[in-house]
Amino acid sequence: MIIEFRVQNHRSFREEQTFNLAASNYDKTLPQNLITPGLPGGFADLRIIKAAALYGPNAGGKTNVLLALRFLRWLVVESATGQKPEAKLPAEPFRLDHESLDAPTALQLTFVANDMVYELAVAVTKQRVVQERLVAYSDSGRAQLWYDRLWNDETRRYDWLPEKPTDFQRDPGIVEKTRENALFLSTAAQWNNTQVMPVYHWFSKKLQFMTLSADAPLSHDFTAEMVNRSGEYKEFITRVLRLADLGLTEVEARAESPDDDAQKVFGIMKSFIREAGGPGNMFPERFWQVTFQHEGKGGERFPINWGDESAGTRRFFSVLGPWLTVFKNDQVLCVDELETSLHPILAAELLRLLFKVTNAQSRAQLLFTTHNPLLLDMTLLRRDQIWFADKNRQGESFLYPLTDYKPRADESLVRGYLSGRYGAVPFIPDGLVNPPLEEGKPTEIKHAS
Repeated sequence: MIIEFRVQNHRSFREEQTFNLAASNYDKTLPQNLITPGLPGGFADLRIIKAAALYGPNAGGKTNVLLALRFLRWLVVESATGQKPEAKLPAEPFRLDHESLDAPTALQLTFVANDMVYELAVAVTKQRVVQERLVAYSDSGRAQLWYDRLWNDETRRYDWLPEKPTDFQRDPGIVEKTRENALFLSTAAQWNNTQVMPVYHWFSKKLQFMTLSADAPLSHDFTAEMVNRSGEYKEFITRVLRLADLGLTEVEARAESPDDDAQKVFGIMKSFIREAGGPGNMFPERFWQVTFQHEGKGGERFPINWGDESAGTRRFFSVLGPWLTVFKNDQVLCVDELETSLHPILAAELLRLLFKVTNAQSRAQLLFTTHNPLLLDMTLLRRDQIWFADKNRQGESFLYPLTDYKPRADESLVRGYLSGRYGAVPFIPDGLVNPPLEEGKPTEIKHAS
């Protein structure tokens, strides 16, 4: 569960921006949309929103929020094992001024893992980790600085704070094994440091990403496997598919192994990828065949195979498996372009499903980007669940919540957003029709003869 995320000098974000998921104390609406985790110490009264929507124009920066989170996850999970010792870090600083190109990318996340609050802050360049700090909050609410690792340009080594740690057992052997292009947290997890393992596992198991953009591949394998298990998963997924008004009555999934020729090709490709240092699990051991039953004339049922279904039905089915797993496993799911290939009403009902199925003690959370104005519905989302990303004339993105505008309870958020009241919409005052090349000389588009 995420409490707050800060990002600076990453992609379109130049100055530090804050994405705060703590619920407003002044908004008493939709209590089912909130998590009341009952944390100890100074976090006892904290309430967290279960979902946050990020709106903004194309290239406004909303996707970059999720990409920054994904980069932080990569640093924790992969930096010690997923690259060569001499490799450069995949940092992406702001590109539209010279100072930012050489400055570090800074990321800071406050989150809950195993009912303990942690704060991880990192600053990295392409060459090395410049700073890495991990703070844990005890049951009494006291902030424990476990370690602060700072690069020293003069000595060309790292300084470590505190000098004599009392709350954290800093293994000198692991310190020596930590490369400049890797996090100490990532390295310590590989050596089974018991104190950092809850943090590592939260990033590797709980923080998940899914892209629904039209050009992004989205496998149906995960949902198909859940259906194939039968039992409560199949029953629940089938019921949701029926209620979604897709014309479906039943769904079946069966696994098929690749034929001999395909297995040979996959074997050769796996060996090649492993030798190149890539993951060897890119090719499936089996394929899932999905068949939907549709009710026709006279109540008769007709099977339709996966490839013959509409893109929207396939996309909705593929989303359901990961969506339900978030509920069951208390994961944080980050979804880019939630509305792609989904009707706005279906997208809204997926949100209602999240709020209804999870209780106030759940740790399940959803962060998503969208252009869909119909989700700006105060019977669906609270005002503190709506955020915007926009750019200034210098190409810098910035984040701000809807609550900054203090909208009235009866205000139409859809009308306000589309009219530009909250910003974060494309600014095209003259439209795209016949734009002038020079003042007084309109463009002429001549048809080829």
